[in-house]
This record gives sequence, C-alpha cells and structure tokens, in this order.
Amino acid sequence: MSSVIRVRTIDPRGQRFGAGVSAITLVVGIALDLPVVAAVVGVALAVSAALGTQWFLFGRPWPSVRGALRLGAPLNPEPELGPRFAQALGAAFIAIGLALFATGATPWFWAPIAAVAGLQTLLAVSGYCLGCKLYGLHWFLPELFDRLVLRVPVEPRTSLRSPSAR
Repeated sequence: MSSVIRVRTIDPRGQRFGAGVSAITLVVGIALDLPVVAAVVGVALAVSAALGTQWFLFGRPWPSVRGALRLGAPLNPEPELGPRFAQALGAAFIAIGLALFATGATPWFWAPIAAVAGLQTLLAVSGYCLGCKLYGLHWFLPELFDRLVLRVPVEPRTSLRSPSAR
C-alpha cells in the first residue's frame, strides 16, 4: 500500500530570489558581527520548512517583483518538498552556530552560519540546491522529515519475517 502526498509546486525563480535575499542578510550579519540577524534568518527558515515555502519571509516579495518585471508563470514549477528540507537543514545549521555562540565559541560559531550563507548564495546564483539534492536521495533524514513535518505514515521497506515462516 502506498501513500499519496499532495505536493505544492513552487516557482524556482522565487526560491532563488528568497535564497539571495537571505544570503545577503546573513552576510551582513556576519560582517557586522550581529548573531541576532542569523537568528532571524534561522527562524524564517524553520517556519518555512515547517509550514511551507509560501511562509518564507525572504521570498515573500517575489510575487510583487515578478509582477513588476512582468514575468510570466514559471515554465518548470518544482515540488516544494526539496526546498523545505533544505530550509530545515539551513535552520539546523544556524541553530548549531547560535548554540556555539551561546557557549562562547567565538568566532567559530560563524562557520556553520557562513556555510548556510554560501549554500544560499550558490542557489541564488546558479539554481543548484544541495539540500534539495540530499532530499532527493531519500535516506534517513528526508524520511524522518516527511513523517514529522508532512505527517506521512510510516511504511516498512523491508520485511523482517523469516523466509521459513509462512
């Protein structure tokens, strides 16, 4: 028995736009040594991962930008699950950085936050989303993400019955 999940599709250009704005915000926070800026981005990523990309604070201006530039609908909309998983990973890395900050590990706490800024920049510039690719592998964490966030029922992939037991 397989479960079917209704998946919302998104404009990948909007995702790139939001990634660019959040990357710029993180770089400014790093340059000005303002961990609170990283915390704001982390919360925005966590909310979007939990509730859907339409709630991503840094991507909210995209529909207005798209309208002002008179861009049409996306030619290739994509499912939002990969980007949501990527945002959950980004939020987790920022949380790790902020935990390091709380323990006094300065300036090392900026390393995981800078990694998020770098990956957001990569997405904004090239369209390549590492977190989305990791989601596509469907290893343990994406399945856990699906169960917790999307409330997908657990389906066993292997049978633990003995071949002799019928």
